[in-house]
Amino acid sequence: MAARVLVIGTGFAGFFCLRTLARRLPAEAAELVAVNPSDYMLYVPLLPEVAGGVLDPRNIAVSLRTELPRTRLVLGAATGVDVGSRTCGIVDAEGRERTLDWDRLVVTCGAVTRLLSVPGVEEHARGFKNIAEALYLRDHILAQVELAPHEQDPVERMARTTVVVVGAGYTGSELAAQIALLAKEAVRHNPEMREDEIRVLVLDLADRMLPGLDPRLSAPAEQALRSHGIDVRLRTTVTEVTPTSVQLSDGQEIATRTVVWCVGVRPDPLIDSMGLPTRQGRLTVDEHLRVPGYDGVFAAGDAAAVPDPGRPGDITPMTAQHAQRQGKVAAEGVAASLGFGESRPYRHRDLGFVVDLGGSKAVADPLRVPLSGFPAKVVTRGYHLLALPAGRLRVATGWLNEAVSDRPIVHFGLVPGRGMAAGAVDDVRRAQSRPA
Repeated sequence: MAARVLVIGTGFAGFFCLRTLARRLPAEAAELVAVNPSDYMLYVPLLPEVAGGVLDPRNIAVSLRTELPRTRLVLGAATGVDVGSRTCGIVDAEGRERTLDWDRLVVTCGAVTRLLSVPGVEEHARGFKNIAEALYLRDHILAQVELAPHEQDPVERMARTTVVVVGAGYTGSELAAQIALLAKEAVRHNPEMREDEIRVLVLDLADRMLPGLDPRLSAPAEQALRSHGIDVRLRTTVTEVTPTSVQLSDGQEIATRTVVWCVGVRPDPLIDSMGLPTRQGRLTVDEHLRVPGYDGVFAAGDAAAVPDPGRPGDITPMTAQHAQRQGKVAAEGVAASLGFGESRPYRHRDLGFVVDLGGSKAVADPLRVPLSGFPAKVVTRGYHLLALPAGRLRVATGWLNEAVSDRPIVHFGLVPGRGMAAGAVDDVRRAQSRPA
């Protein structure tokens, strides 16, 4: 009888795990099942370009049905895992519950937006983790540019054309650049507005841009953002968010209708409910990505505390590079446990990072060689085209359109969100309601 391999989550780790399993395991040996709320794998590194109107969201959504034809997809969210009975509880979008059993389990449920105890963040700030949030943010900014000329109060007019991005890491930096370019493009087509009325601020408590990356990238990244007219404020953060302003840690109050929260992520709350050993909120695994003491249970990506071979005693950071590679290693371990091939320990060579800062601006450190400007832009886009599992031509076409024509400036009147990363808030509450 075929063994059932259940993979929870189809981000980078889950997607590449399933793709490797399909290649390593004969069809008669295993049934591959994935649990995920959507039928696509989101290529998250290009999400800022969706918010900026450069790329169509469908171009960075990799179809699971098309790319993983052997996998049986269960649309829904995992609500709990019972390792003893080898079952997983699932609830679909309509609230219907069901239970799946499994012979091998791979936990790749990823991460959710990290919420801090800052008054007003949950109610009034915007998260940036998925396509819905990216599209809403784009629509919201374009709407504010249209509404600003009709304001009689100069403070209110300024608030509508001011965007505050909290977090100067990878996501916050890229998003701020795309927002600035999008808003300025909208203003150029609006005779009632001036380009210098657009104000984008980036805040971070760190003392440099891109605090988690090579320090040599920080100065050129800050310079690139400032060249777009972005106000970069380091050693500064938000202490309160209201519907019309933010209070900063230096005592200043900024009038704004748009606050975007990019301060990082935390492991999915599902991990807390499993009752398995954790480290920094992530499942403890060995170098083969097995959960020690629990036969047939594996974890990878942001859900797993994978020992970092390059930094003894530490665990690998939450990056797409690590998740993709770990998904493949976990798949090899699952296949080996079923008698096909051998497992191998997780090893990696850091290829560096790429950060697209809009227009011709970028920073990168391929193989630890720091680059900025156009050379970094070439490396950045080349890397993304190589890393995309599908849709490369569509993405390249989107970039070509950006180079030779204006960005489309149309807002669709999308339904306003409920505030800060509503999905992330629901995840936290869902975890709190789970039995221990």
